[in-house]
Amino acid sequence: MKQDGNVVGSDNGELGRRRGLMLVLSSPSGAGKTTIARRLLTEDAELELSVSVTTRQRRPGEVEGKDYHFVTISDFQIMINDRALLEYAKVFDNYYGTPAANVMAALVEGRDILFDIDWQGTQQLADSSREDLVSVFILPPSTRDLEQRLLSRAQDSADVVAARMSKAADEISHYREYDYILVNRDIDVAVAQVKAILQAERLRRDRQVGLTGFVKTLRAGY
Repeated sequence: MKQDGNVVGSDNGELGRRRGLMLVLSSPSGAGKTTIARRLLTEDAELELSVSVTTRQRRPGEVEGKDYHFVTISDFQIMINDRALLEYAKVFDNYYGTPAANVMAALVEGRDILFDIDWQGTQQLADSSREDLVSVFILPPSTRDLEQRLLSRAQDSADVVAARMSKAADEISHYREYDYILVNRDIDVAVAQVKAILQAERLRRDRQVGLTGFVKTLRAGY
């Protein structure tokens, strides 16, 4: 039998696929969320990236359709008006958003989707899909360390780095809205911690499609 695209369980109580989840990683710029996300995508075959749309300029090395879908402000506004975005936010004068259709289809098929988004986007996901959401906020060891990371990646001007540092305190203040908090002192440890969170969340009872029928067959002696 099927329900909402998932195998719920056969008449003999066979356990079906679980429902997918949305794993959100958020942090102030430079705290390591993108590095952690890339490691997870490389090392976990069950995880795939939600590719956001954005109005910002493409950075060196970024690939259209892989890192982001780069669109104009007018195209982004059309997506908002058409309710085609699961969440969206304006960050540093640029818009970012998540196309809804592909994500929801993936969850029904039992696929896990990784989001590299800020607290504004996370709030919107929590409002619309709380039961599917697993949120992790990543803190830096110190503000000095955070600034050094921003400077060392050499992607932004000094003015942009200063703006990101100014905004960091406000971003960090939203840590209470997240399910899990970790301090990124060591990238290998941080990746391992997120993997542990992900594994535990995949085993949650309410994600196990067909579990009730499976347990009934066990109790019946099958």
